[in-house]
Amino acid sequence: MVPEQPVDTNTNFDPEPQLNRFFRASIKTNANDLHLKVGQPPKLRLFGQLKNTTGEALTAEKMEEMVFEILSPAQKESFLKNGTLDFAYEIEQEHRFRVNIFRQRGSISLSARRVSTYVPSFESLHLPPVLEKIADSNQGLVLVVGPTGCGKTTTIASMIDHVTRTRSCHIITIEDPIEYLYKDNEAMVSQREVGIDVPDYEQALTYLMRQDPDVVFIGEMRDTKTVAAGMRAAETGHLVFGTMHSANASQAIHRLLDLFPQDERDLVRQTLSIAIRAIISQVLLPSIKEGVDRIPAVEILLANPSVRKLISEGRESDLPSVIRSSQREGMQNLTDNLCELVKNGSVDPKDAYKYAPNMEELKMALKGIRTTAEGIL
Repeated sequence: MVPEQPVDTNTNFDPEPQLNRFFRASIKTNANDLHLKVGQPPKLRLFGQLKNTTGEALTAEKMEEMVFEILSPAQKESFLKNGTLDFAYEIEQEHRFRVNIFRQRGSISLSARRVSTYVPSFESLHLPPVLEKIADSNQGLVLVVGPTGCGKTTTIASMIDHVTRTRSCHIITIEDPIEYLYKDNEAMVSQREVGIDVPDYEQALTYLMRQDPDVVFIGEMRDTKTVAAGMRAAETGHLVFGTMHSANASQAIHRLLDLFPQDERDLVRQTLSIAIRAIISQVLLPSIKEGVDRIPAVEILLANPSVRKLISEGRESDLPSVIRSSQREGMQNLTDNLCELVKNGSVDPKDAYKYAPNMEELKMALKGIRTTAEGIL
C-alpha cells in the first residue's frame, strides 16, 4: 500500500553537504527515486508513485547552492557547458545514488535513483535460471533491453557478479556513471567511469583490447562506435554485455542497425548474426506478492542457428516464432511470462495487460489458449 501521509524529510541529521538529508530520507523510506525541482517540495518515488515530502518548496537559489556544493570543479564546468550531468554519489561508503542534474525552464532540477551496493542474485531478482547459463558463455554479445527504469543495469550486474564468483578472468566495465561496485573474487574487475577514469566512451573503447579483457560491460550501446566495438570484441572471443533502449529483440536489432549508414548495414547485419549470444528484454511490474516491491517480466532470445539465419537474412519479424518454438532451449516469450506471473499470484492482471505486447493474446493465454504464427493451438 502507498502511504497516505507525506514523507517527513525534516530529520535531525546534521547533514554536510545539505543534499544529504534528502538522500538519507530516500534511504530511510526505501524510496526508489528522489526528485528535486524548483517551486516544488522534494518528492520520493514509493511503490511506483511520486509522493510529496513535508519539505518546503525549493527556490532556485537553494537548488543551485545545494547542487554546486557536491560537484567537483570539473563536474560544475561540464554542467554549466552542457546543461546536464550524470554522476554517482555515495554516502558513508554504503549508500549509492545514480544522479542526473539538468536545466529546465532556466532552473536546476535533480533526479536520483538509489542503487544498492549489494549486487542481488538471480533468485532475489526473480530472474529466470537461464541467465546463469548465458553468463557462463565464453564469448558473444549479450544485450539487455527495455525502457528506462526497467532494471537493465541490475540484471547485468547480477550476471557480472556471477562471473566474478565462478570464472578466473579479467572483467572491464565502462560506465557513465559507475553504479554497482564489484569485488575481486575468482575474477579481477576493472571499473572505468566516463568523465573520471577516462574522458569518453570512444577513448575507453579505443584502448580496450590493450587491457587484456575476457569480459566487457559497455554501459549503454548508444552510437556507432560503442556498437562496433562491442561486436568486434564479441567476434574476437570476448563475452560482452551491453544495454539498449528498445521493447524487444526485433526492435533492438533494428535500432542497432539504424545507427549505421545504409551502405554499411548489410555487413553489420552479418557481423551481428555471428556475434550475438542473447537478447534479454524486460519490463518491471508492481508486485502483489508479499515482501516483493516490483518483479520483472522477461523475454529471452538465444542465438541458435535459426536465430542467426533470420538475422543474417533480415527476417527479424520472425524471431517471436522462434522464441515460442524454442522454450526447451531456455527461450522465453514475454506474453507467456506475464501469464505465468499472473497465475502464480505475483502480479495483478490489470498490470499485466498494461505491459503486454498484445492484450488479446495475453487474455487468451490466461484462458489456456495458446497462439502461434499459424493460428490458435
